[in-house]
Amino acid sequence: MSETLGAAARSVAPRAAAEVGAYDIDTDVLVVGYGCAGAAAAFEAAEAGARVLVLERSGGPGGASAMSGGEIYLGGGTPIQQACGFTDTPEQMAAFLRAALGPGADEAKIERYCADSVAHFHWLVARGVPFKPSLWDAPAWVPPTDDGLMWLGENSWPFTDLATPAPRGHRPAANDFGGRLLMDVLAGAAENAGAQAQFDSYATNLIRAEDGTITGVVARRYGREFTVRARRGVVLTTGGFVDDDRMLAAHAPRLLHHTKVSAGTDDGSGIRMAQAAGAAVRHMSAGQVGISLIPGFAARGMVVNGRGARFVNEDTYPGRIGQAALFRQDMDVWVVLDEQAYEAVPEPQRWGVRPTHVAETADELEQLLGTPQGALAATIARYNEFAARGTDPDFHKAPRWLRPLTPPLAAIDVRAGIRPPAETGDRRGTGASVFTLGGLHTTVDGEVLDLGGAPIPGLFAAGRASSGLHGEGYISGTSLGDGTFFGRLAGRAAAR
Repeated sequence: MSETLGAAARSVAPRAAAEVGAYDIDTDVLVVGYGCAGAAAAFEAAEAGARVLVLERSGGPGGASAMSGGEIYLGGGTPIQQACGFTDTPEQMAAFLRAALGPGADEAKIERYCADSVAHFHWLVARGVPFKPSLWDAPAWVPPTDDGLMWLGENSWPFTDLATPAPRGHRPAANDFGGRLLMDVLAGAAENAGAQAQFDSYATNLIRAEDGTITGVVARRYGREFTVRARRGVVLTTGGFVDDDRMLAAHAPRLLHHTKVSAGTDDGSGIRMAQAAGAAVRHMSAGQVGISLIPGFAARGMVVNGRGARFVNEDTYPGRIGQAALFRQDMDVWVVLDEQAYEAVPEPQRWGVRPTHVAETADELEQLLGTPQGALAATIARYNEFAARGTDPDFHKAPRWLRPLTPPLAAIDVRAGIRPPAETGDRRGTGASVFTLGGLHTTVDGEVLDLGGAPIPGLFAAGRASSGLHGEGYISGTSLGDGTFFGRLAGRAAAR
């Protein structure tokens, strides 16, 4: 922690190349950060014949990628989709992503990503990432199986009106979280291709030539400063900035004071170094919100706000529920369900979550929740009336999940979090786990652009250090998909 704080306090201004008498390390392509984007960039640069060095601040590869569920958003007709009986095209995939990734989504990156998605699937398989040709067919954050395909909201409204539904969440064949397996495979592939890595090394400054070209970095290892020359290019894959509260306060204040989804190293260091060299940024206020609810409960019940009203279709991708809950409801959110809905979710998939309030009537439940008198009861009555007809005119939840809720009724306070202590129902957290989506403005090939829109020579970025596919929205798998795909392109471009 002291090293991180010390590094943050130092100037991030670029060091003039003329002031560097002799470099301690010389390479062709330098990759800073060893998550999925860094591993993909290192592999492609090495395959292109470049000498490649990866600097990683931690003791080994992985970062936030290794801690993730492992989902990779792929489509357009992959062998896994075909084996599970689904027809998909790049055009339908792009139509979904344009809508799901929200205002400001990068159209050029979406088009390229979708057009090459099947090829990217084969690239991952060729590196050794295993995918099982089977489907998990229920709402979930992370399925408790090794099924290789899952829905990520493609079969929920409004997306069913915009694109032909097809599941595109491709999961490495690992029970529960598959990020560690993915990173082990990608890091092994990079090293087998000839990339070398130096760990416990924290990059602090870019080195810039008189003509503006980035020629290397200044870094620290065990308190000692050293310099690295990168003869062809520097690729920043240092992650986002959720771990730096000062950057959050400046750019994304709604993400402050929530649980952080990271490996503790997403401090924005790469973004700040590049900004100091004139780099532009995009979508710095955007963030993803993992809400503390069980998707199976939400789909079978209702999600309501503190006024007792529904505000989202509960069968959609749970991250969309999370964004709506934080950005529109300030996390004052409850899941309302009945005994049948609760029992329909197998116990291992409940993650220890139990109701915080139980009541014999809707009127009694709203008194326990403190919602306005009559509001929640009216919401439940309206929901039940239309659910009995198999329709949801308000939020278009799919008929599969519609059923009238019958007393006794229960409510789960999402602010209590996952696995709350059994002896208390007090609100202890915020119910949100967040990470940032904004970052450096880059081209499709990973070139970092300056404030005038021109590439900064010798500087590239990918992963959460860059502003990738996303606008204001998010879908699981687009971090690992974006990071690996555009990491590959950045590595190739740097090697050239």
